[in-house]
Amino acid sequence: MTEITVFQSRRWRLVSPSDLEVDYMSEDNARIVYTALAVDKELQPDKVKRQMSVIDGKLLVHFEAVEARFLRASFSAFVDVLTLATKTIEEFGQGMEL
Repeated sequence: MTEITVFQSRRWRLVSPSDLEVDYMSEDNARIVYTALAVDKELQPDKVKRQMSVIDGKLLVHFEAVEARFLRASFSAFVDVLTLATKTIEEFGQGMEL
């Protein structure tokens, strides 16, 4: 397993990173979702790390955790709010001026 140093020299043993990519086919929509989700910080930042970015209309999310159970919980909670944000854009965002 890979060891990386983050959070002021704390050592993490990287169990299993996970990447998620959602193609919104629109830079604006991807940025709206990014902005909405960026304020939701990890509840256990000493155990889970999440990095987000938007590239070419895609929301890219990278997760790392010290244990698989923390990765699962973080990923699952994130997908729940991501789904809500995506459904909101699908319902109300089409054709709306930003």
